[in-house]
Amino acid sequence: MSILLDTLLVTLIITCFLLLGSSRLGACIRISALQGVVTGMLPMALEDCSLLSYVTALGIAVIGLKGYVFPRLLFSALRESDTSREVQPFIGYMASLFFGILFLLGAFWLDTRLDLPVHSSSSLLVPVAFSLMCSGLFLIVARRTAMNQVIGYLVLENGIYCFGLAVVSGMPLLLELGVLMDIFVAVFVMGIAIYHINREFDHIDADRLSALKG
Repeated sequence: MSILLDTLLVTLIITCFLLLGSSRLGACIRISALQGVVTGMLPMALEDCSLLSYVTALGIAVIGLKGYVFPRLLFSALRESDTSREVQPFIGYMASLFFGILFLLGAFWLDTRLDLPVHSSSSLLVPVAFSLMCSGLFLIVARRTAMNQVIGYLVLENGIYCFGLAVVSGMPLLLELGVLMDIFVAVFVMGIAIYHINREFDHIDADRLSALKG
């Protein structure tokens, strides 16, 4: 099971680099969906999970929301926006990949400095969680379109979810499902906001909203 867990964690890192280096919004949505599916598989790959029904329910909920529901909402908003790629991000794609490498190296360094009670058979889980959180925050800050900022929010949440799996044992299922529902509502509202931004201003560049006059 540790080999499967490490494979899933490496896949999460690869998806982060793909998101940092891609300008096509449709591809970014698909990559974030893949990342959501892999994130949902993590609880079932942990060796210390004893309650099969609990693990299965949590995994199915995460995979269903992040791998299917969220991407459908984002694709619907993308079709309404009539936008296919992000042309001029605040930070270029090559520079973004460089920052991604720094995030990964910094995550491993931070993991060695913190004495965390890790409940996982893999030493990669905490560094991957830190790397996901940093990458998600970077996408929120470094991208202009609201679509990529929503994807950054999802990546950030995936990192928080991975960190919770690493350091918390026995978290109630209802609490975790409640967090997922909060994310669902947030993404739903963000999708509606993207649609209205595009309808009113013919673009989904969130930075241009600062030019509005009261």
